[in-house]
Amino acid sequence: MPTEIVHRSCPICEATCGLRVHVDRAAQRVVRIDGDFDDPRSRGFVCPKSQAMTGVYEDPDRLRRPLRRIKSGFEEISWDAAFDLAGERLRSLREEHGPLALGCYIGNPTSASAGAVLYTTPFMRTLGTPRVFTAATMDQFPKNVSSRLLYGSAGILPIPDIDRTDLLLILGANPLVSQGSIMSAPDMRERLRRLRERGGRLVVIDPRRTETAAAADQHFFIRPGGDALLLFALVHVLFEEGLAEPGRVGTFTDGLERVRELALDYSPEQVAPAIGIAAEKIRQLARELSAAPRAAVYGRIGTCVQEFGALSSWLVDVVTLLTGNLDEPGGAMFPRSAAGQLEPSTSKPRPMAVGRYRTIARNLPEIEGQLPAISLVEEIDAAGDQRIRGLVTIAGNPVLSIPGGPRLAKALEGLDFMLSVDIYLNETTRHADLILPSTVHLEDENYDLLFETTTVRNFANYSPRVFEPPEDARHHWQILLELAARMSGTTAEAFDDGLVEQAVNRAVRRSTSPCHAADPEAIREQVLPERGPMRLVDIMLRSGPWGDGFGAKPGGLSLEKLRASPQAEDLGPLERRLPELLRTEGRRIDLAPDHLVADVPRLKAWLDAAPAGEGLVLIGRRQLRNMNSWLHNLPVLAKGRERCTLLICPTDARRLAIADGREVRIKPRSGELTVTAEISDEMMPGVVSLPHGFGHRYDGTRLSVASTLQPGASLNDLTDPERIDVASGTGAANGVPVEVEPIGL
Repeated sequence: MPTEIVHRSCPICEATCGLRVHVDRAAQRVVRIDGDFDDPRSRGFVCPKSQAMTGVYEDPDRLRRPLRRIKSGFEEISWDAAFDLAGERLRSLREEHGPLALGCYIGNPTSASAGAVLYTTPFMRTLGTPRVFTAATMDQFPKNVSSRLLYGSAGILPIPDIDRTDLLLILGANPLVSQGSIMSAPDMRERLRRLRERGGRLVVIDPRRTETAAAADQHFFIRPGGDALLLFALVHVLFEEGLAEPGRVGTFTDGLERVRELALDYSPEQVAPAIGIAAEKIRQLARELSAAPRAAVYGRIGTCVQEFGALSSWLVDVVTLLTGNLDEPGGAMFPRSAAGQLEPSTSKPRPMAVGRYRTIARNLPEIEGQLPAISLVEEIDAAGDQRIRGLVTIAGNPVLSIPGGPRLAKALEGLDFMLSVDIYLNETTRHADLILPSTVHLEDENYDLLFETTTVRNFANYSPRVFEPPEDARHHWQILLELAARMSGTTAEAFDDGLVEQAVNRAVRRSTSPCHAADPEAIREQVLPERGPMRLVDIMLRSGPWGDGFGAKPGGLSLEKLRASPQAEDLGPLERRLPELLRTEGRRIDLAPDHLVADVPRLKAWLDAAPAGEGLVLIGRRQLRNMNSWLHNLPVLAKGRERCTLLICPTDARRLAIADGREVRIKPRSGELTVTAEISDEMMPGVVSLPHGFGHRYDGTRLSVASTLQPGASLNDLTDPERIDVASGTGAANGVPVEVEPIGL
């Protein structure tokens, strides 16, 4: 039988490249996966992670039925028994000890699934607890906080318009490996080639000469944690030399004078010794940003997972605005989601929520519904009678993903009940009393719901399922829906119908919707009969900016139209959207929000006490064949040389008598790790690097490939949970002071 080709997007990272999945239906297997040259976004480009769909689908270690803990380990049980157990245990804990007895941790893979995006929040609300922890506060949350304060929504994120810029400044990001993060941009190498072809330049600021830095026109090493100092120095020069020209956006921006005053303490000469970049180089960079016809500044994970993540994220936008590049072609612009998430709002603006709930152990505030992930362990083992007794983890592995993994592993053993929605028995889920595994990518249809909000070019894309799942399998959204129904005392059908009713009501209420003020009942009659996320997506699409308005705009977008198209729908380049998009008071930007300004003295104290000498600090790094911790069990991605190595520059290696390929001991404030040293001139002196997501060395897991081919060591065993970006609650995983010594000398 000839192979069939199924077109769909890659669900592993934000780039969502177009794929051609060659399928042998008779054998129910994937023959190969390659790039789709007809896809308008990726045009045939793929990276090694594109093969992960097949690897996960075929993985013999993947869980396929619910597992219940018993004395001898785990046993498979039916779905009905599993849901009964989950509902009974979670409800009883809530009834006996109150909603604060429950906690929830949500991992990164949920962002790539429309079902997870649309059903996770409703499920969390049924728990009734403010104790919600996500991978975001070990990742991008500083950028969300900055956007919430500047633009009125954590989801309104300025995205570099890299296809039209003349100067791209990148801080703490490696898009040649990530393909863009909070910047969905397939095939970055080709995009950077076109940048140079039109006479543009790429400048990279990073403590490591990353793959992107190696391809740049100019690369500057910077001491980890110093990004906010560099950005403030750029602001200082822009004001000092009369180069600050906000342009059109300046007419609805307040706080410019306050920002100028704040920047007075951060001249290039003052910050240069602390960050390791010469003062004249900083001044020249500010002048180049000002003089470029179109310039974009992009900061990513390196600017977020540090002690001044929120200030760095804010100052990226401040520099962009002051150089006249905010909401301008070739600068930083705002995507327009086909599903309507980023449409103007008429709701009354409200202040950013801070401290409606505070952690028991350390009094850390909730920010916009997020608690710092670094506080999860202490809320279990150091909160006394107010501790978390029942924990739900959803597609997350916090034992490897947040600081203090060994302590968290021990704390999980003391829970009254732990439920995990996950496809693997991993370092975290091995502690669960119940594991509910979902179907996987090839068995799911999907819509790229979240990543169309961070794209460098507007698009809409539907992906069909490749294989029908077994009858006894459950999709991720089905699991969350059933759990939500059990916690609410209703049926899954009734709960799902309630979500549809809410979606329809939002569609007809929004003034920009093509079906605004339509009869909700008439709209509901046209809603797809199928249950689940796709009918919610259809409502969003049809009421979105390109939607058919349920007949009001014939030819507009609908799920039916997208299902008939094998490739993504190209909706054109980014366009100016301010001030209409702003969800702030008077639709104005406050460039100096009090919440961030209050954290500036802490930065000044760090500058005044900036360490000198020969001490080492630790940073993480991205790798092309990894995605956090969850792809290490796939042979196609785990093969090859050891990747969990400690990069160290030749100067530091000589000083410490460390030989290439030899084991070394890393010691932070507490604990230690043993890893292999890799001497590399890509590292800045005084900085060492270990990749994130490894550490597959625990007993009781079912990760046969990860534990043998690429076990590695967990970076977060070294991360200090006391180091935190105060303004966002994000853990500071970069810039950790460490000692490194050779073993056996």
